[in-house]
Amino acid sequence: MLTCITHSPEETAHLAGTIGKIIHEGTVICLDGELGVGKTLFVRALARTLGVESDVTSPTFNLMNIYEAACPIVHFDLYRIESEEELEDIGFYEYAEATEGIVLIEWAEKFIDAMPADRLQVNIADLGGEERQFTFAAEGELSTALLEELSDIVDPEH
Repeated sequence: MLTCITHSPEETAHLAGTIGKIIHEGTVICLDGELGVGKTLFVRALARTLGVESDVTSPTFNLMNIYEAACPIVHFDLYRIESEEELEDIGFYEYAEATEGIVLIEWAEKFIDAMPADRLQVNIADLGGEERQFTFAAEGELSTALLEELSDIVDPEH
């Protein structure tokens, strides 16, 4: 596990960009935290680092966005999903279990049992003002290697 604190949206974007520089295809990142805590900001910065030039927005209403970059990025927002059957309907499992591309899932905690076995879990907490606490935990071989690499290069006090 790794915990980092950012003091501004710019520092949050830098942290996400750092992950974007070391991430590999097949990675699944699950992002959880209260409304407005910065999940989409994090996704936007990570996507920019990977070369996404189009507008990166929260897929709250269309549930999924796909961005073209060096590898495809699939961005899910499960906030409005009510059941695992709905996950099936939107093709969640097809994308989440794929080995190509990168999958980013907001509100993953709603369906934690449906998440891929190999994933990087990112919990974001609002510490007041613009400060955020990021807690990273890994499940599976690929995500554990990513977290170890991140731990070696990131300053916990960012």
